Amino acid sequence: MKLLKLPHLLYLANLASATSIKYQQPIHDPALQSSSSPLLALHKSLVEIESITGHEHDVAQYLISYLSSQNLTVETQDVGPGLDGRGTRQNILAYIGKQRKTKLLVSSHIDTVPPFWEYARQGDEIWGRGSVDAKGSVATQITAFEELREKGKIGEGDVGLLFVVGEETGGEGKSQLANDLGLKWDTVIFGEPTELKLASGHKGIGGFVITAKGKAGHSGYPELGKNAISMIVPALNELLNTQLPWSEKYGNTTLNFGTIEGGVAANVIAEEARAAVSMRIASGEPAAVEKVILDAIQKAGEELDVKFLASYGPVHIDSDVPGFETIVVNYGTDIPNLKGDNKRYLYGPGTILMAHSDHEHLKVSDLETAVKGYKALIEHALK
Repeated sequence: MKLLKLPHLLYLANLASATSIKYQQPIHDPALQSSSSPLLALHKSLVEIESITGHEHDVAQYLISYLSSQNLTVETQDVGPGLDGRGTRQNILAYIGKQRKTKLLVSSHIDTVPPFWEYARQGDEIWGRGSVDAKGSVATQITAFEELREKGKIGEGDVGLLFVVGEETGGEGKSQLANDLGLKWDTVIFGEPTELKLASGHKGIGGFVITAKGKAGHSGYPELGKNAISMIVPALNELLNTQLPWSEKYGNTTLNFGTIEGGVAANVIAEEARAAVSMRIASGEPAAVEKVILDAIQKAGEELDVKFLASYGPVHIDSDVPGFETIVVNYGTDIPNLKGDNKRYLYGPGTILMAHSDHEHLKVSDLETAVKGYKALIEHALK
């Protein structure tokens, strides 16, 4: 069994096929489409712009224009070309006046998972790709910032706004910012759907790919070949029955067999096969979990290549602000990609159970409450 390392895992789906999927949407009611506040208008504008990872250019241009119109200093950072000729992908940093270095950073991401589907409003519900993850956070963070600024509670050098690309595919936007910008903050508030609660931590994340190389042949004479799929299946079965690290706070480490590929036809012995597996790590460092996985795969007794992808262990998040309920989440965030010894908070409207789904939506009241929550967090951090 060979052990190799890969630098990172890019989870991009096939955009051409993904965007053709029909997803559930509520009935459009023109009488309910008007936005009754600057917050709802901003949120609507963001959700209406398709920004699947790699396609963030247009929504970034909208935000640059919007933030500039609020008399903020706006900087951009190129993160490489977009997919399908969609223009340059850009991180956006905005702040008051000339003081680029601020005490507090408020941040979220502007990319979404595929497929795109349109904004729709039905009563107190707002539907659409990104309405929850994470344009709900972006809109409410900006609105909270604007309201505090209008009341004179924040000024130059207090708060910076940062909106990044690529969070859904491994965090290349935040990683590049950390490497290139050279800024540090006392506190960072990250925006993700947390049900309007403060997240006290989230599981680590990682993944690996198992590859088998067999020998092709006619299926009528299996003894003359070696089936690569049959080599991988016992390894996956061992993993299903392996006890992985767990903790009181985060529960069990879990595996997801995301894809299994192999073979060319039912009557041909499969020469190659591949399984991609994701991990949600509940305890310990990734190396310890990887050892358990390798030991389990070894029990299958097959010649397999295992490539582990970039990973990190459970992430502690500050949750010491009075007045907030707390929650532990299983999804990954950009928090590990922004290095530093700053305090860090994770908060936002909507639930992760709606994000990435065919029924992604939240309530208007969630957005309005999130503005109040971000304002409280900002004021607490600045104290």
